[in-house]
Amino acid sequence: MKKLTLTFALILCAFFINAQPPAGHAKPGDTYGAKVSEAGAINISEIPAMLKAKDTLAVKVKAKVESSCAKKGCWMNLIVDDKTTAFVKMKDYGFFVPTEIEGKTVVLEGIAFTKTTSVSELKHYAEDAKKPQSEIDAITEPKQEIRFLANGIMVVK
Repeated sequence: MKKLTLTFALILCAFFINAQPPAGHAKPGDTYGAKVSEAGAINISEIPAMLKAKDTLAVKVKAKVESSCAKKGCWMNLIVDDKTTAFVKMKDYGFFVPTEIEGKTVVLEGIAFTKTTSVSELKHYAEDAKKPQSEIDAITEPKQEIRFLANGIMVVK
């Protein structure tokens, strides 16, 4: 019985350790998830036009991080242009990024697609980002957005 209890406790500890964001600040050269290099990365501003021709793209993009999940680093928003951002989730929640990644330039490798995000999901992400309640309450319509499912992310500057 002691072995079973100890095994269960170790598995539980391992689960909670893996569910935490990486400690510290995101520094150039840091990689999260699968190993990624800068070679062959396109500017994220090319993605909207590419998604008009195809529903889903396997891509490697370079972009600046606008914001991230303040709780665990489990998602990010990337700046596409002055009016557009792209939402990034990590594949299978297999890795997170530091919560201090905002303002950094990253190379992301993964799948790009468009999705209509529901009001409840948009409000959930606004709560994760610790937005003021007035801003959360102002979300009243679903949003068509560019999404990425990242296999790996590398900080470049």
